[in-house]
Amino acid sequence: MVGPRNPCFIIVDVQSVKDTDAAEEKGYDGGKLVPGIKRHIDVDTQGRSHVIHITTANVTDRAGALAAFGLHHTSLSDVNKVLTDASYTGETFANGARTS
Repeated sequence: MVGPRNPCFIIVDVQSVKDTDAAEEKGYDGGKLVPGIKRHIDVDTQGRSHVIHITTANVTDRAGALAAFGLHHTSLSDVNKVLTDASYTGETFANGARTS
């Protein structure tokens, strides 16, 4: 966690990283056609990172974000709004984000 305090609004996105040599495990992102890992990143409105969660590239954006929320629920305890792109859709994701 890099941010100075718990945010109430975060922006969530993911970055697929191709063929990282340092990664012990890798996957394949079929949507972006990238073998490697994904970095799931949550930032506040000032662009400060509050969560960076690394998964294999085959993990969906939604599943990676929910895992990050669960692992960092203390530092995200004040969050009441989450801004995402269209890859974070569905009732399962919305309910999971509310309970994390």
